[in-house]
Amino acid sequence: MASFRFLHAADIHLDSPLHGLSRYEGLPEDEIRSATRAAFDNLVRLAIEEAVDFVLIAGDLFDGEWKGMGTGLYFARAMGRLDAAGIPAFVLSGNHDAASVIARSVPWPPNVSLFNTRKPETHVLPGLDVAIHGQSFATSAVTDNLALAYPQAIQGHFNIGMLHTALAGRQGHADYAPCSLEDLKSRQYDYWALGHVHEFEVVCTEPHVVFPGNTQGRTIRETGPKGAVIVTVEDGQVTTVSRLELDVIRWAEVEVNCSDALIDEAPERVRAALAAARRDNPAHLPLVVRLTLTGATMDAGAFHDRAATLRDDARIVAASVSPDLYVEKVKTLVSLPPDRTGSLIGDDMAALIERAPNDVQLARLLEEDLTPFLTAAQVSIGAEEDGDLRRLATVGEWGSVLATASLALRSRLAVEG
Repeated sequence: MASFRFLHAADIHLDSPLHGLSRYEGLPEDEIRSATRAAFDNLVRLAIEEAVDFVLIAGDLFDGEWKGMGTGLYFARAMGRLDAAGIPAFVLSGNHDAASVIARSVPWPPNVSLFNTRKPETHVLPGLDVAIHGQSFATSAVTDNLALAYPQAIQGHFNIGMLHTALAGRQGHADYAPCSLEDLKSRQYDYWALGHVHEFEVVCTEPHVVFPGNTQGRTIRETGPKGAVIVTVEDGQVTTVSRLELDVIRWAEVEVNCSDALIDEAPERVRAALAAARRDNPAHLPLVVRLTLTGATMDAGAFHDRAATLRDDARIVAASVSPDLYVEKVKTLVSLPPDRTGSLIGDDMAALIERAPNDVQLARLLEEDLTPFLTAAQVSIGAEEDGDLRRLATVGEWGSVLATASLALRSRLAVEG
């Protein structure tokens, strides 16, 4: 049996709109919006440089219906470059680019094969003795076990199954095309090229069952390196599964320990944490960071009161650390030291303040008193960060409003006491 190499990718989400970026001042919005294309350019370039024999895209090539023909034109040009290098591509539709979602039918370059939606389809590469089996999604929510209808392996060939699935379930991913590892093994294929899960994972090695992850992180929920894999097959056996990093912008969550810090000391703690995050970025890619301020401090109330100022200060600090370092959001989770408040302001008062966030009647009174004002002022308030008191009140999260207000009151009373 011939030896060969192929590139396995999934969840490219070309031209993903990345909703909500405009809320976060200072982010490189244009760069982030073009990041999915830039990552795909890296994929095509490396496939050609590495001289792979074929490319597999296991679903969600597109993020949804195109907003215009620009998405299709871009993809056609990219596939044209692969075609010029003699590299075929096999594409599976997933939940985001199912047949019911992508209305346009266009003439792709001759090297692109899109799998059928009605039943599993097999493409055979005679020169390599490779059989590639797959079925595209007909609709955006496929709940049937598609794997059980896949054909048995073709003898004398290296058999690859392509499937867009979360298997028996993966956190944060809908259970589309659910199946078990045993279902996959029952087909007796040599490699399963999966998609849908955005984290890299080698589920099994006998046979290889692989999620390559998505090619570019698009939100703070998709941190760390993103890319694809190149698989080397020798004498009918997988010898290596090598991960490729394709992303052009990286997302990271960074914790800032504010224990015993005063509010005025926060910027320097943020600076130290951001500098460390930059050092821990060996790829030297632009970094979009979510900061979480943690720890116990007597100044906790001031931290929560000045959350918007801390956010703005953090973005200024980030810009001074590196021009390629950006702060997406600052979450303030600092608290008062345990038992400190009660000893200074009295147990009865501390207990009363502690109960306030869970007081349903108090929350209802706040809603009755403040909702008319917030409705009238909503246009001028504008979009705020997720933890901003005005936003919390505007969307009716009165328990969170009371929790923040209670913490501020406890802090002030403790300090003044």
